[in-house]
Amino acid sequence: MQPTKTQLPATITQAEITTSDAHASLVVPALIADIGNDASWRYVEFFTANIRNPHTRRAYARACARFFAWCEQRGLTLAAIRPFDVATYIESLQKEHSAPGVKQQLAAVRMLFDWLITGQVLPTNPAAAVRGPKHVVKTGATPVLEGAEWRKLLKSIPDTTLRDLRDRALIATLTYSFARINAALKMKVEDLRPRGAG
Repeated sequence: MQPTKTQLPATITQAEITTSDAHASLVVPALIADIGNDASWRYVEFFTANIRNPHTRRAYARACARFFAWCEQRGLTLAAIRPFDVATYIESLQKEHSAPGVKQQLAAVRMLFDWLITGQVLPTNPAAAVRGPKHVVKTGATPVLEGAEWRKLLKSIPDTTLRDLRDRALIATLTYSFARINAALKMKVEDLRPRGAG
């Protein structure tokens, strides 16, 4: 079966259900469209009303489209998809994708099924019990300076102008508080406490 465009009322144009990528319309998979117009709209609303971030929207739309294409190739209907099928799909993804990528695709499918359940399209979520690949990040991607390196950095900033003092104070605040820059910029003097203060 080929994916179909959503059946739209005459008052709504195709452009109104496009993803944030202006060149890619959201295509409703045949497995969803076969259930009816309400299911098709629920699918569209998952991406347009539920996901605000355009990058996440595109990534999740690709992940769900891939999953449903895989299901269609195996002759599955939406109601026939079981946890076994989702687990088999995830296993096949692990041969080609990294663990974080597979986890993201599983999250997209799982969230879509949850959305379909709350919209009374499906009674259960076949992806809920499926576990993704294990992925543990032991170190952050950002290197951390040692104490001597921090002191060298702070000493390298002159203290002759007001701007220099401001820069020095801001970098010292970031260094000792581990705050993000936005949080540090909003700090007040009373937010800072000497070490050991209760």
